[in-house]
Amino acid sequence: MRRLPVYFLIDVSESMVGEPIQQVEDGLGQIIQALKTDPYAIETAWVSIIVFAGQAKTLVPLQEIINFYPPRFPIGGGTSLSKGLGHLMYELRKNQVKTTYEVKGDWKPIIFLFTDGVPTDDTSAAIAEWKQNWQRSANMVAVSFGDEADTNVLKELTENVVHFKNSSPAAYKQFFKWITDSIKTSSESVEKNASGFELSKIHDTDTLSKIDLSKPMPPRGSTDSNFVVMVGKCQHMQRDYLIKYRRAEQDAELYGLNLSRLYYKLVGAFQVDKNYRELSDDNVKPARINSEELIGNPTCPCCGNQWGFALCSCGQIHCIGDEKMSTCPTCGTTASYGISEGGFDVNRAQG
Repeated sequence: MRRLPVYFLIDVSESMVGEPIQQVEDGLGQIIQALKTDPYAIETAWVSIIVFAGQAKTLVPLQEIINFYPPRFPIGGGTSLSKGLGHLMYELRKNQVKTTYEVKGDWKPIIFLFTDGVPTDDTSAAIAEWKQNWQRSANMVAVSFGDEADTNVLKELTENVVHFKNSSPAAYKQFFKWITDSIKTSSESVEKNASGFELSKIHDTDTLSKIDLSKPMPPRGSTDSNFVVMVGKCQHMQRDYLIKYRRAEQDAELYGLNLSRLYYKLVGAFQVDKNYRELSDDNVKPARINSEELIGNPTCPCCGNQWGFALCSCGQIHCIGDEKMSTCPTCGTTASYGISEGGFDVNRAQG
């Protein structure tokens, strides 16, 4: 039986922590469950999941739908699209079955790229390799989650660039149904010896819309301005966690002028496992933000300490409780902590 390989290349950078990555995890489960009931997909579709942040890895190797079990998604530091593309191309070369006199090879692979941010590395070499070796022999759909993804980069990879306005659980459900329907129609197409790649029609453009690539795209910065994410470490359990803040604006009046003040409001703190360090790029220089721009201090998601945002003199964040003396789990310094007067600069992840 000829295979229709379907790859999901998923951005798992820090800004995806919390609800977004949970929705993607749940959504992939819904896709697989639906495909297992489709007679065309179950005969032809093989699925793989690749994740990327500062590094990339294969989370699920290419396998038949019937044997596929949706994984838990890790989080990593940075958004190295070049490493994600490089790993994808490695997997495509490794898994490809070519047509010979004895064997009918694979149909053109379908790749769904999900990203919510801006690459933190130089993507030119990886994009050039993609264009030369794979752009005509694979079908890619690039999905911009939210408003911060660099669509200038995405349109170099494919003409199929769509914008997902990920605003609610209902929107996520509708989005993953569109992905499922697109895989189903493509599976049916190859079974009937047609083109093999047919995206489902987009019905609700308020949730999902195709981006007009003929219009010039505004330049993007190297840090996601919609979120601020910082890395902390639990004082007691020695585990990493991420503190996430969402962008907000507040009207203010100064010297008779109506101004809009930018700040970031706490979303929450989230545990990450050992995969966070594995998927992070340690060579990326962190950006800085002043604490006065941040509203809210979380509890520690690992041990429940009252404050999850305490800054050591070494520059690292950790949690503290009611104890008089606390020990930084990064550098081992023991000190007494208090409330700072005025703001202080702190490292932020690139999201």
